[in-house]
Amino acid sequence: MGLLSNRVDRESLKPGDHIYSWRTAYIYAHHGIYIGDDRVIHFTRRGQEVGTGTLVDLLLVSSGPARSRAPCPNCTPPDEGQGVLSSCLNCFLAGGVLYRFEYAVTPALFLAKARGGTCTLAVADSNDVVVHRARYLLTNGFGCYNIFKNNCEDFAIYCKTGLLVVDQGPLGQSGQAVSIVGGPLAAVMSTPLRLVTTNVYGMVATAVGVYCASRYVGDIGMRKDVVKVSVEDLTRRMAAGLLQVMEPQILAAPALESH
Repeated sequence: MGLLSNRVDRESLKPGDHIYSWRTAYIYAHHGIYIGDDRVIHFTRRGQEVGTGTLVDLLLVSSGPARSRAPCPNCTPPDEGQGVLSSCLNCFLAGGVLYRFEYAVTPALFLAKARGGTCTLAVADSNDVVVHRARYLLTNGFGCYNIFKNNCEDFAIYCKTGLLVVDQGPLGQSGQAVSIVGGPLAAVMSTPLRLVTTNVYGMVATAVGVYCASRYVGDIGMRKDVVKVSVEDLTRRMAAGLLQVMEPQILAAPALESH
């Protein structure tokens, strides 16, 4: 993988890798966990990201090539309302290019990759733990899909790290969501400069600085409002409807994850 691209070959994939593929016009990427044997476990909005792209793609379908809706003989059709799916790698990619998400990157590399949703400062757990989480959630679910608070990248990041944001507020933990909000926020924050300067370069530099700062402090590897939650405890709390009222002092204690 290069400095600005996380593109990889299929032959280099290992079970437990967090992979993604950009959708129409590079507006949004779909993320999942590769578990080996050409299979990917990923979180979708009722299967809309299998073969036909993401929800964003549905709004932009006229700008890209049409994708086949024919059922794949290697994949089980998604159940109605089921969010976590197991698909073959081809269906996951939906004709796109394969990329691998990077973990434990340096701050300099994180900021160099200006587009969110490609890397994080957080440290990943061992691959066997990652695959266990993904398989467990395939059976037990990952809650309701929300493009800003609980999306495919949030799912993959949780599988890799076991970390969850205690109080999500308007956003979850995904870099894509932070980037979507960070751009307009940077523009708004830099607007007052027009009152003191007409230098367009100064305003651009400030906007870029605000955008980078928002990405950096919003990364799950930097946030202080995250806790480590075992996948078994996560699904128990979702079943009981307690996910939004998690107590940090309780969940901060490491929870063992069975295999």
